[in-house]
Amino acid sequence: MPHRTPPRYAAPMRTPEALGARVAAWPRAALDVPLAVGFTVVALLLGHERPPEGWHALDAPGVVGTVATNMALVGRRRAPITVLALTCAFALLHIAGGYWPVINATAPMVALYTVASVRQPRTTALCSTAVLTLWILAGLSNPRSDMWTVAAQSLVTPGALWWFGNSARRLAGRNAQLSAVTEQLRLEKEENARRAVAEERVRIARELHDVVAHHMSVISVQAGLAHYVFTADPDTARDALGTISATSGEALEEMRRLLAVLRVGPEDAGEDGDGPYRPTPGLDRLEELAERVRAAGVPVELEITGERRPLAPGADLCAYRVVQEALTNVIKHARPARATVRVAFRPRRLTVSVTDDGRGTLSAIHGPPTGHGLIGMRERARIYGGTLAAGPRDHGGFEVRLTLPV
Repeated sequence: MPHRTPPRYAAPMRTPEALGARVAAWPRAALDVPLAVGFTVVALLLGHERPPEGWHALDAPGVVGTVATNMALVGRRRAPITVLALTCAFALLHIAGGYWPVINATAPMVALYTVASVRQPRTTALCSTAVLTLWILAGLSNPRSDMWTVAAQSLVTPGALWWFGNSARRLAGRNAQLSAVTEQLRLEKEENARRAVAEERVRIARELHDVVAHHMSVISVQAGLAHYVFTADPDTARDALGTISATSGEALEEMRRLLAVLRVGPEDAGEDGDGPYRPTPGLDRLEELAERVRAAGVPVELEITGERRPLAPGADLCAYRVVQEALTNVIKHARPARATVRVAFRPRRLTVSVTDDGRGTLSAIHGPPTGHGLIGMRERARIYGGTLAAGPRDHGGFEVRLTLPV
C-alpha cells in the first residue's frame, strides 16, 4: 500500500492577541452563555448561605427556580423584553415561595439594562416600572423590611440601570454614525485618489504629445531631406540620418522616463540620478533644442538676458515645453523661416518669447481643433500662475510670449 503522509494540523494560536481575535469573531449572543452560567453559579452559592431572618433556606424547588431565572439571560440579546418578563416572573415566584429575594435580584437588573441599551426610552420606562414593582413586592413580603430603604432602592436602582442602558444605546448610535461617516470619507479619499491619477495621466499624455510632436517633426524634415539628396549629396544625407538617429533616441529616452512614472516607485530610481527619475528638461537644455531645430532646417537664434537663477521644476519645465511647442509649430507650419528665442530673467517674473518671420497663419499655428497647440501652452502657463499670448506680428511672422511669476 502506498505510504500516506498524515495530515498536518495548524498549531493552536496561543498568544493573547490571537485569543482576543477569536473571541471577537464569535457571535455576540454566544458570549451570553458564560455570562448566564456565571450569574447562576453566584446565585446558587449565595442561596446556600444562611438567609436572613424571615426567609426560607434554598431547597430543591428553589434551586430549580434560581437556575431558570439566571439561565434565561442566555437569550437577552435576541429577545430582551421577553427575557426581562421571564426573569421578573421567576423572581416573583421565588419571592412567593418565601426565598431570599437577593438571590435572584441580579438577573432582572441585567435584563433591564439590556432593554435600555437596545430599545427606546418609552419602552424602557415600562420595563423599569415592572422591576420597580418587583422590588416593592419583595420588600412587602417580609414585615421586618424597612420600607423607606425598599422604596429608595426601588427608585434608584431601576433609574440608574435605565440611565446607563440609554447612554449605551446613544453611544452605539453615535458609533454607527461615525462608522458611516468614516466609510464615506474613505470612499471620497479613494475617489480623490482616482481623480488625481486620472489628472496625472492627462498630464503625462500632454508631455508625450509634446515630446512626440517635436521630435517627429524634426525626424520628418530630416527624412525628407535625406531622401531628396540621397544620391546627389551623400554627406548631407548622412548628416540628416545622424540627426534622425539622435532625435529618435532622445524621444525614446523622454518617453521612457515619462512612462516609467506609471510603472515604478521612487525606490526604483537610481541614486546617481540616471534612473527613470532623472531631472526633467528645463531652460538649461534650450541649446540642445535649438540645435535639433537648426538641423531640421530652421535657423534659431537664442538670447538669454538678466541674472539667471534656478526656477521651480514645474515652471522650468513649463517654459521649456512652451519653447519646444512653438519651435515645433515653426517647423510644421512656418517654413521657410528664421526663429528667435528670447529668455529674460526679471526680478519678479520670467519672460520667454519665440518669434519667427515665416508666413504661417494663425489657424495653422493653432493646429486642428482636436490638437493641443496654443490651448496646451495656455493651460501650462495657467497652472503655474502665468499668462501666454500668441498671434501674428505686424511686420510678418508669428510670436508666442510666456510670462511666469518667479
